[in-house]
Amino acid sequence: MNRPKMILFDYGQTISNEGKFNGIKGTTAVMEHAIENVRGLTPEEVQAEADAINTEMGRIDPASRTQMKFEVPNHMFTAYLYELCGIKLDLPASEIDRIFWDASAPWTPSEGIEDFLEFLHKAGIRTAVLSNICYDPGVVKDRIQKVVPNNHFEFVVATSEYLYRKPHRRIFEFALMKAGLKPEEVWYVGDNYVCDVEGARNAGMTPIWYKGAIDFYQPDHNDVTTVTSWKELEEILNNLE
Repeated sequence: MNRPKMILFDYGQTISNEGKFNGIKGTTAVMEHAIENVRGLTPEEVQAEADAINTEMGRIDPASRTQMKFEVPNHMFTAYLYELCGIKLDLPASEIDRIFWDASAPWTPSEGIEDFLEFLHKAGIRTAVLSNICYDPGVVKDRIQKVVPNNHFEFVVATSEYLYRKPHRRIFEFALMKAGLKPEEVWYVGDNYVCDVEGARNAGMTPIWYKGAIDFYQPDHNDVTTVTSWKELEEILNNLE
């Protein structure tokens, strides 16, 4: 392994330990801003419709999501959902995303991430974020800033803004272009073996499988450097000096 010039991070279950998703809580918070509800639907009924659409699209099952090549920005999803349900909201699309996400998936920083990011900064290793995520990119950046306030991320690539989803090679190449680096100069750290490990490897980067906050079953693999804590990764980097 070569010492990287930059480490790219996934967001959910990597930088952040996202709480168990609860769509009904998110929809309930959003519907507090309804100014018209012609069918008199409850949050449970609206979320049931959302779940049906998401299931049809393959957005719910983690294994199905890895097969999606293109991102569906949430503003498109919610525009369809709420108009279909006969509901008007007094919110812009970005605020719908913020309110829904905050209520449906509370977060905490993954254990040790802040110290690890500070270690990288002092070591002169650049950092940035590349995440499969459907929410408004401004909302994503704000959330990351709350999770790790003292980060030195040079940029955040949210797939909601840039079309392609991991593991598609193009989204990794796009991040490399923004960094101005060659694939062999960059490590990618994430929790999802298919999206993060295979995706980064296929783009020529060095993948690191972070398993410290995984929230769904994935079979073991012995073909990748695997860590369960940020201290482990710090030790690997120190041993490369």
